[in-house]
Amino acid sequence: MGIGEIRFWDCITVRDLEAMTAFLTALGFTEHAAYRDEADPSLVAHAEWVSPDGHGGLMFGSEREDAVGSSRVGTAGIYLVVDDPDAVFEAALAAGGTVVQPMQDQGYGGRGGTVADPDGNQWSFGDYQPH
Repeated sequence: MGIGEIRFWDCITVRDLEAMTAFLTALGFTEHAAYRDEADPSLVAHAEWVSPDGHGGLMFGSEREDAVGSSRVGTAGIYLVVDDPDAVFEAALAAGGTVVQPMQDQGYGGRGGTVADPDGNQWSFGDYQPH
């Protein structure tokens, strides 16, 4: 018995909201929802940004002092399968990312590379589709 179709949403914590939204926009994500913290409207309690194909996305919230484990800023690792990883890699760099692993042909197949976003989360872009 299968569980049906799965749409994947990764979750991260952000420190610099403006830098993250610029980074996501450069990758083709679009804002679906953003709920501000009532006590401090400069913070986002919960945001949803939809992937370019509309089949998943990213949820995030602003950094909190009580964050632990994977809810700490800069601890996420995300892999995006894209048709043109070199173009997405360059867009991520232009939006404030830094090179973690340069674009290269991978020994397991495909081409890929990794960029750290402005908060330090690692985004890998490749055309290899794991099966």
